[in-house]
Order: sequence, then C-alpha cells, then structure tokens
Amino acid sequence: MKIKALKTWQVPPRWLFLKIETDEGVHGWGEPVIEGRAATVEAAVHELSDYLIGEDPQRIEHLWNTLYRGGFYRGGPILMSAIAGIDQALWDIKGRALGVPVHQLLGGRVRDGMRMYAWTGGDRPGDVGAGAQALVAQGFTAFKMNGTAEMAIVDSHARIDEAVARVAEARAAVGAGIDIGIDFHGRVHRPMARALLRELEPFHPMFVEEPVLPEHLPCLKQIAGGLGYPLATGERLHTRYQFRDLLADGMVDIVQPDISHCGGISEGLKIASLASCHDVALAPHCPLGPLTLAASLHVDAVSHNAFIQEQSMGIHYNRDNDVLDYLVDKSVLAIRDGFCAIPEGPGLGVEIDEAFVIERAAVGHRWRNPLWRHEDGSIAEW
Repeated sequence: MKIKALKTWQVPPRWLFLKIETDEGVHGWGEPVIEGRAATVEAAVHELSDYLIGEDPQRIEHLWNTLYRGGFYRGGPILMSAIAGIDQALWDIKGRALGVPVHQLLGGRVRDGMRMYAWTGGDRPGDVGAGAQALVAQGFTAFKMNGTAEMAIVDSHARIDEAVARVAEARAAVGAGIDIGIDFHGRVHRPMARALLRELEPFHPMFVEEPVLPEHLPCLKQIAGGLGYPLATGERLHTRYQFRDLLADGMVDIVQPDISHCGGISEGLKIASLASCHDVALAPHCPLGPLTLAASLHVDAVSHNAFIQEQSMGIHYNRDNDVLDYLVDKSVLAIRDGFCAIPEGPGLGVEIDEAFVIERAAVGHRWRNPLWRHEDGSIAEW
C-alpha cells in the first residue's frame, strides 16, 4: 500500500480536515489545525506531503520521525499541528486496513467510556449559573468556564472579586456534587494569579487551567504552592520535551495536550505515558471538530491516567456548524449521562460525510480569535 494523495478542506466554523488516499483505495482522515491559523497549517501539510507520497502509510512511527526529524527546524504550533493531522489520518488508514479500531492497535482499551465535560459562559463569562444548570440537565457532571475576561498585569482587586463572584454563582447553581473547571486562559498574570488562585479555594475547583501563560510556567512554584486543588495546563505545549520540562518541576497535576496540536496520537500517547510516570492525570484539550475528538478518545481509551475529556459541542465558537454535522453516523460521538462511548469502528471509528465537507468548504472560514485591548489601548491576552 502506498500514499497517493493528501486533500484538505477548510470548513466552518474554524476547522481544517485532511484526507489521505492510498493506491489500494483505503483512506484516512485527520484534523490538522491551529485555531485562527488554518491556512498556515494547510500550507505546512502540503509541504510535508513531499515526504509522504509513495510511502507505506502503515509505517506510522517511521513517517512521524521523517516529518519531525527531516526538518532542521522542528516543533512549534504550526509544524506539530500539521504532523498531528497527518498522524491521525495514518492511524485511521491502518485501523481501516486491518478492520480494527485504533485503540485495539494500541493495546486495547482500559475503559468502556470516557467522562466528558462541556463549556458554559462564553469568552467574557456571563450567565454561568443558568448555563451550568442547563448542562447538568443534559447529564453532564462536570463543566468548564472562563474565570475572567481580560485582566491587566496588575489590576484592581475588584476584578478578582468579580471573578470569584462568577465562580460562586456557578457553584451555588449546581451544588457540591458537580465538578467545575476554571480556565484562566493565560489572561491572568503572575501578580494577580497569586491572589485569585487562593480566593478560589473555597469553591473546590476540579482544576484551574492555564493559571499563567505557558512562557511563565516556572513561576508556579512561587505563586501556587500549597493549593488544595489541581492545576492543569498544556494546550499550548507541542512536544513531549516541553511536557518533560513541565513535569520535572512538579507543579502541574493535569496535563492537557491537544491531539491536533501536539503531533497527533503518536506523540499524545508518549505525553500521556510520561505524565503517568509522575502520577499526573491526563485530560486532552479539544475545542475542535469530530476528528480531533475521536483521536482524543482513542488516546483516552488506552491511557489509565486519563480522567475526563473536553469537547466542543454547542461551544460559543460553533456558529455555522457543530461537531456532529460532519458525521455520517452522529451517534458514534453522542454523549449520554456525561459519558461518550469509545468508538469501536475501524480506524478512528467515525465516518466523515465527504460530500458535506466539500459543500461546506465552498463556504470555508477565516476565523480569528478576538483581539482585545486594555483601557489604555494596549493588547490584552485573549
């Protein structure tokens, strides 16, 4: 079997789909994308295709190393996201060729289903209580909310009070039995994070995510020591080597690699294994489409330290299309009572409606994340 073509489509709301075709008619799908940089990642995929055309798609580890080590400059969000989507598609091909789900190729699943969480509140969080109650009514036992809108590097304590009040509202709305993840989204800088992290303790978060920007993670020892709840990060780390350095500091409790940003299933598994060596939990980042979610579930399926999975059904970014729209059989990724079954079909276990992909690619997208400014006109973290 040889790879003969790589085809890509930018589809609403902000995704990029990849199909790899072979000379034997077996194909595979992947999702190589960085939110807001789909066209850039698409160009990288087609540049990397020079290393793939004519090669055996079942030599996944060899091809992964070819793509990663074959370039003098490596790593980073664009290249690792391009590799990620290719890697997903290669695993899909191998599973389809052998007639088994990807998790079976990885040793077999350790769980029957995966606990899921949903989002509420939007970018500038509001109505979190009502939104949380609606999610609980749908069967979710956990949800995530943004902790704050933009916050200056040194801001007033009133901004901390506002953030705490929103979390208090959410907790009061759902009671003690529902888990709440609070995403700082890198919006909170060290001088304010120290105070805010401690003020949130009475509400017993499931975790606080991205308590500071990735480039400032070394400060966690100073600002977060002794907290009574877990800290999570990793969506903006792209290789096992970055996670190695993070885990060596001992200040993170949950790693959140994105299987469309960190080099795919192959690298995601290595990151999960590395985290398990430090007794750190796995909760893959996934505000993306159905292929990223399916790939994440296969990593979850074989990773004993995986405990919950993000997904983006109904998220505020999905205005034109949603996750299940592109599937032939939407029940495969259906969430029931807060859990999603591990896909059991061959490959990734999802069938993409290619005709609908082509139709929606004619619309395409040019999604960009919001550009926020502080009151003084300087750029704020989104």
